[in-house]
Amino acid sequence: MNPDLNSSLALDFLNTLKTETAVSHKKLESLPISSCIVSPDMKMNDYAHYLRLMYDVHYDVEEKIFPLLADLKIDVKERTKKHLIEQDLNFLRFKTNSPTPVFHTENISIPFALGILYVVEGSTLGGRFILKNLETIDGLDQGNGVAYFTGYGNKTGSQWKLFLNFLTDYEEQFNCKAAIIEGATYAFDCIYNHFLLIKNEN
Repeated sequence: MNPDLNSSLALDFLNTLKTETAVSHKKLESLPISSCIVSPDMKMNDYAHYLRLMYDVHYDVEEKIFPLLADLKIDVKERTKKHLIEQDLNFLRFKTNSPTPVFHTENISIPFALGILYVVEGSTLGGRFILKNLETIDGLDQGNGVAYFTGYGNKTGSQWKLFLNFLTDYEEQFNCKAAIIEGATYAFDCIYNHFLLIKNEN
């Protein structure tokens, strides 16, 4: 299989995926906890709270989603990130709370799981923009405490492209656009609900 992001089929699918999930994506970004980490006045307590929330997300993904995709050529072992969040929280001297479930993934399909991973991997790409703000914050300006938002470093763009290559090829082969979109929308909505309900206890 030779996926091509420049093919009309791939571009149409990715455009549809982005369009169909836009409302849920925008709703998530509108939350105060989402906007605070791009503020030049961000507080460390808020940053640690955000990291804890994302720890729950990645814990669920690595425990529930990755096993479903283990047999696919998608290098999930190279996409683990909860250890990066643990590293950042340790540097900030905040504890990692016991993970709170974010997704209910019993009996979900592989395309649905890929939709969830699309959202999570997309957040890694977006994290590179958030990093620019974090690096201006006193205490984070020496490159410490930002391992999670550093993502894959200078490989972040190529890792995202590799994932999109796989996703578009898989969709074309199995004709599962609706399930992938459903999974992505579900992921945005679950993360929104998680961010909304889990209060900052600091």
